[in-house]
Amino acid sequence: MPSLDEQTLRDTLRRVKYPGFSRDIVSFGLVKEIAITGADVAVQLVITTGEPAVARQIRDEANAALAALPGVGRVEIKIDIQAPAQAAGVPGPAKIEGVKHVIAVASGKGGVGKSTVASNLALAFAATGASAGLCDCDLYGPSIPLMFGSKERPTADEQDRIIPIEREGIKLMSMGFLLDDGSPAVLRGPMVTRYTQQFLRQVAWAPLDYLVLDLPPGTGDIQLTIVQTIALSGAIIVTTPQEVALIDARKAVAMFHKTNVPVLGLVENMSYFLCPSDGVRYDIFGSGGGQREATRLQVPLLGQIPIEMAIRESGDLGRPLVASDLDSAVTGEFVRIASQIRQSVENA
Repeated sequence: MPSLDEQTLRDTLRRVKYPGFSRDIVSFGLVKEIAITGADVAVQLVITTGEPAVARQIRDEANAALAALPGVGRVEIKIDIQAPAQAAGVPGPAKIEGVKHVIAVASGKGGVGKSTVASNLALAFAATGASAGLCDCDLYGPSIPLMFGSKERPTADEQDRIIPIEREGIKLMSMGFLLDDGSPAVLRGPMVTRYTQQFLRQVAWAPLDYLVLDLPPGTGDIQLTIVQTIALSGAIIVTTPQEVALIDARKAVAMFHKTNVPVLGLVENMSYFLCPSDGVRYDIFGSGGGQREATRLQVPLLGQIPIEMAIRESGDLGRPLVASDLDSAVTGEFVRIASQIRQSVENA
């Protein structure tokens, strides 16, 4: 019979993911103590959550993983559940100084046009009379510098805060402003968390009415860092109409629900194509998917953005559509979406 040791048990617990995320409970630091008495194993976990179901799922999966190990007898999982507030030295979500509302723009998968929506939404907030900023939280694939046509390097003020780049009347921050063209961001977990916090806490955002966060796709380390440390006014989920995108959108919605962040609604991007020659509508990716999913999730369908060449061209040229064509019907749709979000969070 193989002998049991703490390292083997920790390696086994690395298979247990935090619900809704790709990271495991060991790397999150939830495993505080492991005791081995003969064949019996006792594990002490400390979890900061307001959702009892999260703790139950982690306990059940940890118990199953350990019980399956050869030579393991009785397994005892002890969980200390701590409230996700600033108590007992445990930091919780906090506001960004000088920023009234922080809106996360997320998607379950890449390629749905999330950065395009985030960029135009930030500009639409400005078009409705609010002061706005946009933080590109996708450290590995930053696209905001290209979409706003800027290669500037940020500078610092006298308090050593990063001064955001300003374009089209809004404040911008992105890893792309710190990298040379074509240089990859080679970062591991701790550095990802550090840069994310710097972009949110050590940038001179104030004063702002709205800060839009362009999150990377999926439900990983960056998303978890943000929802656990930043007081979000709400989240917007971007999807396309087809089922393969909606499946992943549900995962993003579930992540925000589990972390008590209100989902303000869905935006259906690439919703349809209007042929410019005859005005015939083509539902290239299907139709009605966004509305059905919004109804199922009991959240608003905030808007439907069509496939339009001008949207792609404006982003590639460094002036998103809301900045380059105020009279466009799509610009009007983005402004309408921004107005709905403002009404929702300001009346909350």
